Amino acid sequence: MNYFLTGGTGFIGRFLVEKLLARGGTVYVLVREQSQHKLTALRERWGADEHQLKAVVGDLASPDLGIDSATLKALHGRVDHFFHLAAVYDMGADEASQQLANIDGTRHAIDAAAALGAGCFHHVSSIAAAGLYKGVFREDMFEEAEKLDNPYLRTKHEAERVVREHCQTPYRIYRPGMVVGHSQTGEMDKVDGPYYFFKMIQKIRRALPEWVPTIGIEGGRLNIVPVDYVVAAMDQIAHLAGQDGKCFHLVDPDPYKLGEVLNIFCDAAHAPQMGVRIDSRMFGFVPPFIRQSLKNLPPVKRISRAVMDDLGIPPSVMSFLNYPTRFDARETERALAETGIEVPRLADYAPVLWDYWERHMDPDLFKDRTLRGTVEGKVCVVTGATSGIGLATAQKLADAGAILVIGARTQATLDEVAADLEARGGNVHAYPCDFSDMDACDRFVKTVLDNHGQVDVLVNNAGRSIRRSLALSFDRFHDFERTMQLNYFGSVRLIMGFAPSMLANRRGHVINISSIGVLTNAPRFSAYVASKSALDAFSRCAAAEWSDRNVKFTTINMPLVKTPMIAPTKIYDSVPTLTPEEAADMITDAIVDKPKRVATRLGVFAQVVNALTPKLGEIVMNTGYRMFPDSPASIGAKSADKTPASNEQVAFAAIMRGIHW
Repeated sequence: MNYFLTGGTGFIGRFLVEKLLARGGTVYVLVREQSQHKLTALRERWGADEHQLKAVVGDLASPDLGIDSATLKALHGRVDHFFHLAAVYDMGADEASQQLANIDGTRHAIDAAAALGAGCFHHVSSIAAAGLYKGVFREDMFEEAEKLDNPYLRTKHEAERVVREHCQTPYRIYRPGMVVGHSQTGEMDKVDGPYYFFKMIQKIRRALPEWVPTIGIEGGRLNIVPVDYVVAAMDQIAHLAGQDGKCFHLVDPDPYKLGEVLNIFCDAAHAPQMGVRIDSRMFGFVPPFIRQSLKNLPPVKRISRAVMDDLGIPPSVMSFLNYPTRFDARETERALAETGIEVPRLADYAPVLWDYWERHMDPDLFKDRTLRGTVEGKVCVVTGATSGIGLATAQKLADAGAILVIGARTQATLDEVAADLEARGGNVHAYPCDFSDMDACDRFVKTVLDNHGQVDVLVNNAGRSIRRSLALSFDRFHDFERTMQLNYFGSVRLIMGFAPSMLANRRGHVINISSIGVLTNAPRFSAYVASKSALDAFSRCAAAEWSDRNVKFTTINMPLVKTPMIAPTKIYDSVPTLTPEEAADMITDAIVDKPKRVATRLGVFAQVVNALTPKLGEIVMNTGYRMFPDSPASIGAKSADKTPASNEQVAFAAIMRGIHW
């Protein structure tokens, strides 16, 4: 028995060809001239030779599938079953390509089957042919389809109409549900259907512990079937006698609602599940025209589009969240009775699908996540680059091939650091600047832009920290002024200086080194925390204005780092701190990933506590304030504090790891 397939190298086709090869005979597969290598690779996969699996050169978009007359004549009467699988199965594809592939391609396939004298034409349609029919759609229904506005729904419906009205060859129609990967291996070739939500689930998993319940939606019932069931059912039904002219629903007889589907995949991904699911029918009292008007408001559309883009979900998918159609599959059930071919439950094979997606299909796998891939040849500015965090960051950027611009106050130290970085192979440019001097900041900006034309990454690292309780600061207002001058005004001056070129280029990334103290409201650091909080607030406002111009801001709420800046406080020698290299890793990771904020879990937890129970946060901070004394330097003493940290202090600092006391 011989077979001819369109779409034989596609996802469903690959598995179907394997089934047909097992039956013996010859399988002919339509391929484009430039795609014959795909069939060669599949022969190796199946262990088939050129006599078992033959390529027929053609094109779905051409009459008679572009098969030359000699081949049509040679194959005439030799094809028992003609399977038409080639189509666009992408809801996000443009209408023209769907028209060409789904409707015109089906017409060309029908003509080719007639020219070949095929015994039976098997058309692989889709449940999309039913449109958004409200209720139960039977296998003998077609004209009853509703709401075919979406190009994918419309073209799948019209392609099936072409078969019903113009196919002179005996035919059978198959309507698979949403086809996902193999239930045993998870194999899949593209992101589609429920896979669109996998990135959202992954992001939730990274943000929240698994035990935290979330709020989601209930939605309609999504009919999901694995590819191995679809091809097994098609293979079985295609070889049964007396089934011509029938349509078969290859669907799950008991489909899950969208909220249940998402929870199943959340469980497979070890992500938080939706403890509460909102049913859209709750808002049925709102008149439809009001709901539609709200959805069409420009701000609502823009926000929705931005969220969907970030999650990788095509806007067209939103039409299917409340999918209204159920599918009766009596003909299929009769045909498959006593064969053992049945749809496995999604919960049983969801972990396999998730694992395959995360290992092979996650879009992040195909992004260059290396620091070199992000900054090589890019202009990166690091302030305060001659010691501590700034120096460690500069070293990593120099090693990664960045065009590195470093700034600091002391020319001699700057030259020494630049020479060391150049010895490592770095492309380094050193410009002296006192970043607390606004005129000096302006000169620095002009010099950098004159010499390099633009700035791709700005790391605002230069800063001043003062550890002194308010009781010792009543006559030291200058502490607040000079801290604000450097930490806030200096950073803002640089941002405002480099921003015009970033906006013009529609590209730029500002990284502000803030403090965990902003999240914890650290005592004794009121001047420092206030200056960093001001910069945080400025950056949030700027990000809101420039979000659509691709100028991004990242705030790093840095925990305690062992740098020269904290050296005067000897008690820090006994508490947990990061090394400058570990802090630099946080910065370089931020350069690669471009998150809005980088913070430790303790910092985030402290922010949540301060938001929900501010008095509790205040008591904890006051406890630490009373436990750790002011340093001798803060009260004007010249001698260093030699008093070792007590066990109580060390234990408290270990629990509150990274917080400034």
